[in-house]
Amino acid sequence: MTLFHLLMLAVIQGITEFLPISSSGHLILYPLLTGAPDQGLAIDVAVHVGTLGAVIFYFWSDVSRALAGLPKLLRWQIDDQGAWLALCLVVATIPVVLAGLLLKLSGLDVMMRSVAVIGWTMLIFGIVLWWADQQFDHVRTAEQWTLKHAIILGLWQVIALIPGTSRSGITITGARVLGYKREDAARLSMLMSIPTILASGVLLGADVVGQADVAMLRDGVIGAAFAFVAAYVALSLMMRFLKVYSYTPYVIYRVILGAVLLVIAYT
Repeated sequence: MTLFHLLMLAVIQGITEFLPISSSGHLILYPLLTGAPDQGLAIDVAVHVGTLGAVIFYFWSDVSRALAGLPKLLRWQIDDQGAWLALCLVVATIPVVLAGLLLKLSGLDVMMRSVAVIGWTMLIFGIVLWWADQQFDHVRTAEQWTLKHAIILGLWQVIALIPGTSRSGITITGARVLGYKREDAARLSMLMSIPTILASGVLLGADVVGQADVAMLRDGVIGAAFAFVAAYVALSLMMRFLKVYSYTPYVIYRVILGAVLLVIAYT
C-alpha cells in the first residue's frame, strides 16, 4: 500500500472517528468513490487502534479512574466513582458487542456496506441529531450518569452498526435526548468508544492475525500513528468547539453529504 493511500485512510479515520459524521461510512466511501483498492481488515484495525490511543490519552483522568475502579467492580464493591464509571461503561458496551457479533455471523454487516445505505443514514440520523440537540432541556452532567442511562445509551450505540450512522453521533444524540449538556454528551460518547473499539479490534483482529507479515505490520504501525495524531487534533478541536457552538455544523455536513450520496446511488 502506498504511503499516500495509507495517510489518507488514517487521516479520514482519525478525523471522523469522534466527530458525529461516521468514520466507518467515510472509510467505506473512500475506495468506492475514488476507485482506490479496499484497505482490508488489517488497516481498519490499525487505524482504529490509533484513534483508541488518542481518546485514552485525551480523557486519561476519566480512563485512569475507571481502570482503578475495575478491581472493585470485579469484587462487586461499587463504592466509589471509579467503580461506578467502570460498571456503566461495561453495561453500555454489552448490547453493541452482542449485536455486532450477530451481524458478523449473519453476514449482514457486509450487505449494508453500500453508498445508498450510507446516504440514507447520513441524512436521517443527521436530522435526528439536530432534533435532539435543539428540542430537550439539557442540564445533566457526565458525573450524573446512571446505570439506566448506560443501558439506554448502549442500545442507541447498537444503531451505529449500520454504516453511515456514526457511533459518536448516535450516542451523542441519545445523551442529548436524556438531557445531558453538549460537552458532557460528547464526553460520555467518547468514553463509551474505548471498550467498543477494544471489542471491535479484538473481533476483527482475530481475522487478520494469521495473515500478518512484515509489510502489513509496517503499514499498520504507520496507519495507527497517523490516525492517533489526526484523532487527537480532531477531538481537541471538537471539545473546544462545543463550549461555544451547537452540533448544527455537523448536521449540515451530514445532510449535504447524504443528499449527494443518494443522488450518486440512484442515478
